[in-house]
Amino acid sequence: HVQLVESGGGSVQAGGSLRLSCAASGRTYSNWCMGWFRQAPGQEREGVASINSAGRTTFADSVKGRFTISKDNDKNTLFLQMNSLRQEDTAMYYCAASSSWYPTLVRLDYHHWGQGTQVTVS
Repeated sequence: HVQLVESGGGSVQAGGSLRLSCAASGRTYSNWCMGWFRQAPGQEREGVASINSAGRTTFADSVKGRFTISKDNDKNTLFLQMNSLRQEDTAMYYCAASSSWYPTLVRLDYHHWGQGTQVTVS
């Protein structure tokens, strides 16, 4: 069983930065593909960024150049650095784990989810 706990959300002005963290426990973490998703009210949950066990990454077009994804395998922690935040980045952000080898932004590829952390950009 994989447990994922997000933190680091909050309120920030447009142009600001936030760093989200996701602490993973329960299963072998280093072999999993990890991802960040977000969901705004009334909208579908969408993939934001993903990183596989080899460190290969992929990003949604809307965040390319602004967000970076990284992980600390020793601490079983996933990060999402968000810079140049925009109002349209406001959403609940979720950490997720997948057995996929390739980094993926497809929601159905992910089997384990955290509870989410709210990001509000004004």
